[in-house]
Amino acid sequence: PAHTGVLQYMLKSECHYINGTERVRFIERHIYNRQQDVHFDSDVGKYVGDTPYGEIPARNLNKNRVERKRAAVDWYCRPNYEGSIPFLLNRRVLPSPSSSTPVNSSP
Repeated sequence: PAHTGVLQYMLKSECHYINGTERVRFIERHIYNRQQDVHFDSDVGKYVGDTPYGEIPARNLNKNRVERKRAAVDWYCRPNYEGSIPFLLNRRVLPSPSSSTPVNSSP
């Protein structure tokens, strides 16, 4: 059974890579009870309130933490991408034709 008295807060950081590290976008999501209230988008360059409740924290966060978040593409996303390249590229699997389905099943 679901617990109605349990509240959940989650902070999620994401890096979106377009064409390697040529174009990188950093997004930080603030989620409370399964609803995103505030997010930071490096393309916008500031925190944005997604709900009426989230507008107040967005204003406060924009006063204090914006410079570090704007630089997150360089200190957080790019190093993670470059460290993952050998692991990700070596793990690729080339597609192969499936032999389980016959091409021509006439008697």
